Amino acid sequence: MSKETSLHEVHKGLGALFTDFAGWSMPVRYASELAEHKAVREAAGLFDLSHMAEIHVRGPQAADVLDFALVGNLSGVKPGRARYTMICDADGGVLDDLVVYRLADQEYLVVANAGNADVVAAALAERVAGFDAVVDDRSAGTALLAVQGPKAVEILRAVTDADLDSLKYYASVPAVVKGHDVLLARTGYTGEDGFELYVPAEEAPSVWRILTEAGEPHGLVPAGLACRDTLRLEAGMPLYGNELSLRLSPFEAGLGRVVKFEKPGDFVGRAALEELAKADVPRVRVGLRGAGRRAPRHGYRLLSGDVGNDPAVGLEVGTVTSGALSPTLGYPIAMAYVDRAYTEPGTKLSVDIRGRIEPVEVVSLPFYSRA
Repeated sequence: MSKETSLHEVHKGLGALFTDFAGWSMPVRYASELAEHKAVREAAGLFDLSHMAEIHVRGPQAADVLDFALVGNLSGVKPGRARYTMICDADGGVLDDLVVYRLADQEYLVVANAGNADVVAAALAERVAGFDAVVDDRSAGTALLAVQGPKAVEILRAVTDADLDSLKYYASVPAVVKGHDVLLARTGYTGEDGFELYVPAEEAPSVWRILTEAGEPHGLVPAGLACRDTLRLEAGMPLYGNELSLRLSPFEAGLGRVVKFEKPGDFVGRAALEELAKADVPRVRVGLRGAGRRAPRHGYRLLSGDVGNDPAVGLEVGTVTSGALSPTLGYPIAMAYVDRAYTEPGTKLSVDIRGRIEPVEVVSLPFYSRA
C-alpha cells in the first residue's frame, strides 16, 4: 500500500489525480498539467514534496563525515548555504543526487530522492562509523512544500518577515510563516525562482492553507508531479532513474563538476572516479529538439543521421532518457545519452517513436532559462 503525506486529504479535497511514485501516493495533477506548468512559468505553483527524505548529520565531525561520504566538498559550505552533490558507490556509480544544507557549524541537512531514501540513509549510517557524528533520519516527521515561479517572492513576503531580498539562491534561513517555524530555502527543481519550506509534518496542512490564501491574488495554483517533470526537463535538470543511475558516473551525466578531487582526504568512490575522469566516457547526456508534435520518450532509441523512413540506414547511437512536448517552447524536447561522436550541437539524428522515424537535432542544455 502506498504511503501518504500529511497533505493527502488536502489533495483529495482539491480533486487531485493520484499516482504511485516511489511507494508514495502523490498528486500527479489537479485539473490540467499544462495549466499548472504555465502557472509556474508565469505566476506560481504550490507543490507537496513531502515524499523526499530529510536526513540530519550533526556532531563535531559532521563536515568530515560528509566529505568522506559524498563527492562534494561539504566542509567548504558556509552555514546558511546549500550545495548540489551526489553520493556514489565505490565504483563511481551514482546512488543518488542530493541537496545538502549546512544549518550550523556542526549540523547538515541531506535531502534525498524518495526512491533512494532508504539507500542514502543506510549508506550514511554505514559511512559515519569512526567519526564523531550522528545520522538522524527525520523524513517521517518532516513535510516539504515548494512555491515556485516569478511571483514566489511576493507570495512569501506576505506571510513571513524573513529577509527574502538577501536570501541567495541555494541558501536557507530559519523563518516563521504566520506562527509556524520553518526552514526556508531558496532552492527548487523547476528552472524558476522559488522557495522550499521544511515544516513539521503535522503543521503542513496549515502552512499549505496559508500559502494558498497568500498566493490567490498572484495566480498561485496547486501543482502536481506531471508538470514538475516537464518543468525540470525544460530546465535540463536530471532525474534519478532516467538521467542518473548506479550504472552511470557523474561524468557521463555531464555533472563531473560536482566531484571535488581537490578536497583533502579520501572519499567513497574517489579512486574509481579519478580513473573515469581521465578517460573519454563513451556516451554523454545531451539535449534533443524535435519537430512536429510527437515527443521522444524514455527508452526510445536514437539513430545516426536523418534516416527518413528507413531506420536500417542508421546506426543506433543512443537512448532517450526523458522527453515531452514542451509546454513553454511548443516543440518536442528530450534528454538522451548519445555516443560521444554525435554530441555536437546541431548534429542531426533520428528517433524511433513506436516504429515511426522522426528527425531530432542535438542542442545545448538547458532548453529554457528564466530571464
